[in-house]
Amino acid sequence: MTASMANERRDQLEQYLQNVTVDPNMLRSDVFVDFLKLVQLDTFSITTKTASLDIFLPDGRNIQVEILTSDTAERVLEVVSHKIGLCQELLGYFGLFLIQCCKEGKFSVMKKLVDFELPYVSLQSAKVEDCKVGLRKWYMDPSLDSVLMDSAAAVALIYMQAVQDMEKEWAKPTQVQRQKLEALQKEDNQTKFLELSQEVRHYGFLQLDPCTCDYPEPGCRAVLSVGNNEISCCITLPGNQTQEIIFQMNRVKCWQVTFLGSLLDMDGPQRTLNQNLELRFQYSEDSRWQWFVIYTKQAFLLSSCLKKMISEKMVKLAAENPEMQIEVPEQGKSKKIPHSTKPERLLFSTKKQD
Repeated sequence: MTASMANERRDQLEQYLQNVTVDPNMLRSDVFVDFLKLVQLDTFSITTKTASLDIFLPDGRNIQVEILTSDTAERVLEVVSHKIGLCQELLGYFGLFLIQCCKEGKFSVMKKLVDFELPYVSLQSAKVEDCKVGLRKWYMDPSLDSVLMDSAAAVALIYMQAVQDMEKEWAKPTQVQRQKLEALQKEDNQTKFLELSQEVRHYGFLQLDPCTCDYPEPGCRAVLSVGNNEISCCITLPGNQTQEIIFQMNRVKCWQVTFLGSLLDMDGPQRTLNQNLELRFQYSEDSRWQWFVIYTKQAFLLSSCLKKMISEKMVKLAAENPEMQIEVPEQGKSKKIPHSTKPERLLFSTKKQD
């Protein structure tokens, strides 16, 4: 298999893995999950064997675990949680991610590994250099920190990530907040640090790499931060002025991810940062539905974040209105939860454009 064929196969597999997670019935089938495992192993010619895998924590340390190359992300997460003392009941609040370490201590979260993905295979087949498997919290609603506060292991993990997010300027405290947080950090008062973090702008958000978008005109550079039921988009305008636009999730109707394919050989806004993926979403503004397009190599990660925010919103509404039932897929499983109102019609799809 040539390098170009391998890259195309990798893209096709990524597209398929993203599509199949939409159907909870497929993910409940052990036979189908076993088939997906074989597809991943066969695609990259990896045999099942014992291996060591380093799982990196937000503070830079790593935990080495012994696994099988055919172990899923769900299984690896269980092994890691046992090693750090995180109880099984809280596993759903954390996930494994592919993370690229960049220069000057910067890093990029490339993708969230879904439950049936094989971390060893994903790491070995990663397109980018200096890629690692990292453990991070996996929820977009910062208030869910409160659910974890009785677990010392969970608090330690989300504290590490909070400190990291402040250092990387993903979270944006005021000067007064920063001084208070630094004092609490010196005292190693993790609980108070996390409580104060709830007041910090963009706390708990995930920031994507610089990308391009088509708003307010094609080819504008942008930095996206996602969390707390919003997409925050800091756009650099042609005159180098910056403009922040916030898209509220309750006004997003649907979205889709597209492989641009041969469009990379053409002139266009997506070529600015050599992005071969786009995510477009339909948004209600001034009582009109409009499409907004984002060109980013992290389109699948962004899509996962949008789905997560929708899921968390539905669960919260269900807790407030227990009289009706709705099925919510969550992390490869499906459960019926109460819900009082019909949710906004949502569409997620991926397609390849030749």
